[in-house]
Amino acid sequence: MKILVCISKAPDTTAKIAFTDGNTKFDEAGVQFIVNPYDEWYALVRGLELKEANGGTVTVLNVGGADSDPIIRKALAIGADDAVRIDAETTDALYVAKQIANYAKENGFDMVLSGKETIDYNGSQIGGMVAELMDVPYVSLASKLEMNGNTAIIEREIEGGVEVIEVNGPFVLSAAKGMAEARIPNMRGIMAARSKPLTVVAASDESSATVIKGFTLPPEKSGCKYVDTAEELVALLHNEAKAI
Repeated sequence: MKILVCISKAPDTTAKIAFTDGNTKFDEAGVQFIVNPYDEWYALVRGLELKEANGGTVTVLNVGGADSDPIIRKALAIGADDAVRIDAETTDALYVAKQIANYAKENGFDMVLSGKETIDYNGSQIGGMVAELMDVPYVSLASKLEMNGNTAIIEREIEGGVEVIEVNGPFVLSAAKGMAEARIPNMRGIMAARSKPLTVVAASDESSATVIKGFTLPPEKSGCKYVDTAEELVALLHNEAKAI
């Protein structure tokens, strides 16, 4: 079983958000980057569990520059067998999806796993795009993944219940909470990661579909207003907040 896990570099949740170049780019100065938690905690760890139970390999894939190498090494320390970095600037979701799909098709993976979204853009776009470009089934927001021979049994939460899906590979899946429990790399894994292969490949010649015009920060929160009665609260919600 060949499993490909897509990982993304994301700013730590404590990072101070600022923009540069006329508010068209995220200012990375002084920012600590991490493996996107949905990719790490759910997609990667579940991929490793499937490998441990059924045999096979887990390859992590990142689209980005050399500044992504530290987070790739962390994924290797957690247990991935090898890693690939497609050397490209991540301009938009479709461009990234094209790079992933091209590599996945060329190398015959049985499944492609990713987190449901990144914690910076929250787009939830790449998984579906990769599946379409590969012309394979896609299951989003999966909370459970088991294998029965060559058939994947997948659960996802829906309104009022749980949906159970069976699919044969290859397929693409985006993982949500419940898929697995986070793993902390131990010293043995950290030392082993130094010698595991990290292959850098050139990006395929693809074009972007979008252009970022600008970013804006949300307005600063105003001070709290305290009320003494329910009538006063209702009046404020009606007249000022226009909520009722």
